[in-house]
Amino acid sequence: MKKVKDENTIYDPLPIEVAENLAELRDDLDQKVPFKELDRNLLIATWNIRGFGNFTRKWMSDEKDSPRRDLHSIFCIAEILSRFDVIAVQEVKGNLRALRDTLKLLGDNWSMILTDTNGSDSGNDERMAYLFDTRRVQLSGLAGEIVIPNEWVNDPEKVIREQFVRSPYAVSFRSGDKTFILVTVHIIYGKKSKDRLKEIHGIARWLNDWAGDINAYDQNLIVLGDFNIDARGDLLDETFLSEGLYVPEELQALSRSIFDATKYYDQIAWFNTADKRRPKLSLEFMGAGNYDFVQTALNNRGLSKQKLSFMISDHYPLWANFRI
Repeated sequence: MKKVKDENTIYDPLPIEVAENLAELRDDLDQKVPFKELDRNLLIATWNIRGFGNFTRKWMSDEKDSPRRDLHSIFCIAEILSRFDVIAVQEVKGNLRALRDTLKLLGDNWSMILTDTNGSDSGNDERMAYLFDTRRVQLSGLAGEIVIPNEWVNDPEKVIREQFVRSPYAVSFRSGDKTFILVTVHIIYGKKSKDRLKEIHGIARWLNDWAGDINAYDQNLIVLGDFNIDARGDLLDETFLSEGLYVPEELQALSRSIFDATKYYDQIAWFNTADKRRPKLSLEFMGAGNYDFVQTALNNRGLSKQKLSFMISDHYPLWANFRI
């Protein structure tokens, strides 16, 4: 009797149903996400990929498998990521198995840069990561986690006096003749929404201060990630925008959560007005969107949204398109 393989790999032939689903996913992405145009545009995205750590090396996991994420899921995630030039990814876990196989699927022209995990329980064993297409985007030198200065501790005007639970991660990139700095964030969720206020105001204030310092280098500053903002116009949203950050209307109208269209968790924002101490974004904004994968990724497997969220994510990817 032929022995059945205990595990599959990304190099095994695709089952027919997986290949057909990926073709359907590509067609859907073609209709809903702008194409990458050489020397013309730049697609920047953010995506909280739920618990992006280990996965089951089977094409299709079943109820007894843990984790439920499987090879079919990894192929769908990689296909979605491939449509963007640089993606800030939140909830990358200490176990990098899923991330490594995703990067292999994206191909030799893709690279990543990421933090280590936060050692505390509150950090939830998470990393901050960027994946980027090296044909379109290159690192330009700066990479570092944001640390609250000691001088803030005794300053009554500084709203946050302790380090972030998950340190925001700033990395500079270059595309063509444009340099830009991305700062990715995953704000603490806490037991109640008020628990998020200090970190949200702290990062907004920190970015406002820093924007003046990088003016001499004429670099563009964009913050993106999961801010755990409950709703448009609520106190968390007002606090996020209180230091001058700007979210275009195209992004404001989009759903972030596969479960609740009113949730406003994820953001892409920048400074859109210049003053004596802070430059405005010089990249020309051309539009934005999310990608609703619920009806297409892992199609025909009869999964509830709850199960789908553990295999793909409970967040939609959010993207902004810029002219270069």
